[in-house]
Amino acid sequence: MTGAIPAAATLLALVTLVLPTAPAIAHGGGLNAEGCHNDRRRGGYHCHRAPAVSVRRRIDLFAERVERSARSFARCADARAAGRAPIRIGEPGYARHLDRDGDGIACE
Repeated sequence: MTGAIPAAATLLALVTLVLPTAPAIAHGGGLNAEGCHNDRRRGGYHCHRAPAVSVRRRIDLFAERVERSARSFARCADARAAGRAPIRIGEPGYARHLDRDGDGIACE
């Protein structure tokens, strides 16, 4: 019998379909901005997800890493004189103090 399903596999499939599964227990949610809530039933406070990080905060964190790893210009006039303006976030020479509107592009 080529192509036939072995009896053990058939039995396993039937048992899997017939046996009841454990119900999933979930709660209604109601998470705050940090992704946490009070557990009224058991007491305590717990979190389900990491707090959201704003786009501006991500730009700031990335800019801090770039500033530490690369020399930045003191003024936009220096960047322009070096032929490096505008400087985008992630490029050598970018610094937050050169990005007046905080859009990730310095010395526009």
